[in-house]
Amino acid sequence: MIARGLLVALFSLIAAPVVSSPELAYNLEAREVAPDTWVIEGSTGNFSRDNGGNIVNVSFVITDDGVVVIDTGPSRLYGEALRRLVESKTSQPIRYVLNTHHHPDHVFGNQAFEPETLYMLETGRQRLREDGDAFSDNMYRMVGDWMRGTDVVVPPNTLQPGILDVGDHRFQILELTGHTGSDMVLLDETTGVLFASDMVFYNRALTTPQSPGLMIWAGEIARLEALPYRIVVPGHGPVVSDDSAFRQMSDYLEWLYQTMSMAASRGLSASEVMQQSIPHRFDGIEGARYELIRTTSHLYPKYEQAALELLPE
Repeated sequence: MIARGLLVALFSLIAAPVVSSPELAYNLEAREVAPDTWVIEGSTGNFSRDNGGNIVNVSFVITDDGVVVIDTGPSRLYGEALRRLVESKTSQPIRYVLNTHHHPDHVFGNQAFEPETLYMLETGRQRLREDGDAFSDNMYRMVGDWMRGTDVVVPPNTLQPGILDVGDHRFQILELTGHTGSDMVLLDETTGVLFASDMVFYNRALTTPQSPGLMIWAGEIARLEALPYRIVVPGHGPVVSDDSAFRQMSDYLEWLYQTMSMAASRGLSASEVMQQSIPHRFDGIEGARYELIRTTSHLYPKYEQAALELLPE
């Protein structure tokens, strides 16, 4: 005979109503920053299950011959929400979906778009092929169910630096290297909007895992600042209509470089570098301590090696 308590427990399992988890949804909102030019600003925080990885700025431009989408977000769900948002603003077809670089928050929404519309710089495509699966594993760990059904989709089409004419808009495409080694930046010459991608972080600490060098990045910031822009759309952080994002980036990069160089010359350990004071002028930069720790992990060994090479034999 089955004990009464066990029967009650079994009945409870059968009779209890199934409570499903809340449906995940990105409630994306776009802001028009110039005529027919829309930006969806993400959080300046880190990846989390609370924000679903929505920490990136994604943009789209409506021309009289179709839409240009710039980056697709961190997941299939985000990409689908982005496509619905674009289609709510215009009946024009989506002609180009441009991935600015291979980091997951910029490309993992690719599934939501037709393959023939997906474009990327060739070096960026190679890096997405190489790193995409590892990025995907990390994203699943960090944001959980928000990644449901997300696959890595490498754009089948490539773009070269130069001019891209789409309808009544003329885009200047640049390939820079400071953030990942292959970073697409677009200047819409029609409106003066500079889509700086992750070459520019504003009020958010920059990420350096694949940077070829802080001073390389700083030199390219100077190149961007010389362009005839009216509005700057950073990869992370608020849109600006002056040089404040460039000023902050230049200052922050110089401080990071000096901090690493001086620490290495003094023989400080990586742990000591991670504990360095961060100047109060950077108090408004979210994630500064976290990214200093990551930057030290990624880049400091190179500074230590350079300091050793300067020692007399």
